[in-house]
Amino acid sequence: MAQQKGILPLKGTIGNITFYKSKDGYLAREKTSVNAERIANDPAFARTRENGAEFGRAGAAGKVLRTALRSLLLHTADSRMLSRLTREMMKVIQADATNERGLRNVIDGEAELLEGFEFNASSKLGTSLFAPYSASIDRVSGALAIAIPPFVPMNMVAAPSGATHFKLVSAGVEVDFENKTYVVDFGDSNSLPINSTATAALNLNHQVTANSTKPLFLVLGIEFYQEVNGNQYSLKNGAFNALALVKVSGA
Repeated sequence: MAQQKGILPLKGTIGNITFYKSKDGYLAREKTSVNAERIANDPAFARTRENGAEFGRAGAAGKVLRTALRSLLLHTADSRMLSRLTREMMKVIQADATNERGLRNVIDGEAELLEGFEFNASSKLGTSLFAPYSASIDRVSGALAIAIPPFVPMNMVAAPSGATHFKLVSAGVEVDFENKTYVVDFGDSNSLPINSTATAALNLNHQVTANSTKPLFLVLGIEFYQEVNGNQYSLKNGAFNALALVKVSGA
């Protein structure tokens, strides 16, 4: 693909070149002569079919996780999150050492590779919240927990200009990628002022199915607000909010 240059960007097809608009601007690419039927049946495209099957599986897995966390993701702005998560899911699938290529899946892969994934690349948890915390997953009891000792928000929270308050949000998630179902438990710290007064110790506890054989995910995030006349408003529709997978336990 090539980026278009010039005063008048083009859209449409001229000869073998297709011109179109994307999030990266106006682009151009050469039309392919390979049709869908050949890709689906020609032995020469076996690798392409295998890659396509696993890419589709990665996209479906990412959708299940996104759906489970939808209420939190609504407040976190990142237009490229979907493609980034699919790419990381592909790494999980490619780590499957049990099944043949084309049949690899998330369940037999390494879900732990998703640990540390940031849902908002523009505002990461590690650059927004500097307070130390511990994250734990107990598969036997189904308990997922985040413990945060007291901290001074003014020193440990990198708040955007205009923010007066913040809230820590979290979720414990159990995902059945095969059946596309999930169990999720949400929690938060309530709104806290960004000042020089230390917070109390914060414990965000979640419960999913005990003795689960499914991947478990623990999510932590921070949301910023501005107080005006006693009401709190989210800043720029969540552009500054951070959300990350802080602990993952595969099946």
